[in-house]
Amino acid sequence: MKKTVALAVVAAALTCLAAEKTEEGFVPLFDGKTLTGWVVRSGTAKYTVEDAAIVGATVEGSPNTFLCTEKEFADFELLLEVKCDPDLNSGIQIRSHVYEKETAVEAAKAARTHPVGRVYGYQCEIAPGGNAGNFYDEARRGKFLDDFSQRPDAQKAYKPGEWNAYRILAQADRIRSWINGVPCADFRDSADSKGFIGLQVHGIPKGKGPFQVRWRNIRIRQIKADAAPAPAK
Repeated sequence: MKKTVALAVVAAALTCLAAEKTEEGFVPLFDGKTLTGWVVRSGTAKYTVEDAAIVGATVEGSPNTFLCTEKEFADFELLLEVKCDPDLNSGIQIRSHVYEKETAVEAAKAARTHPVGRVYGYQCEIAPGGNAGNFYDEARRGKFLDDFSQRPDAQKAYKPGEWNAYRILAQADRIRSWINGVPCADFRDSADSKGFIGLQVHGIPKGKGPFQVRWRNIRIRQIKADAAPAPAK
């Protein structure tokens, strides 16, 4: 009996050490209680804190809304968990910005003009349909920046309606993502080298919703542009 207890204690200690090593260098972006360090941009969706998670709720008539970090980040590894209503599209902005003046852009489908304060930049997709983990160029080029057509594992990595673990690695012009440990996006693009991180609540059609998306355990580790990436989790 004593031997069994001793082995259990040793196993628990080793587990704790492994967890500390995995999280080495990471700092929380969300304290689990307040939205300190974050600011709402572009729309009127509601963001609250519930059970140590940020809860984003749709508001009918609102355009895409983003809860954004006050700080900007350049080269980093970002870890978080997200759970989204299956009928809602969401995303994680990285290296993003807002338009300082009304701006016309040539998007993939049609030219558009965006107002002052509109968030734009790289957005890691949170949605069913096979592109979760891919990066969409929000309010700018209006297209996905990687091709998942030959990546069946990436297309199936996201679990609708469940908690999903996202990992995003941005180093110089290379951007990568993993969902639940499965490699997803891996591409190079030099449009943005730094910017804020944002949590999107997508606009919804009239008469739909309300829907919610939740984020928790949000932490980041700033790295050097040429640093060797940590093993996938």
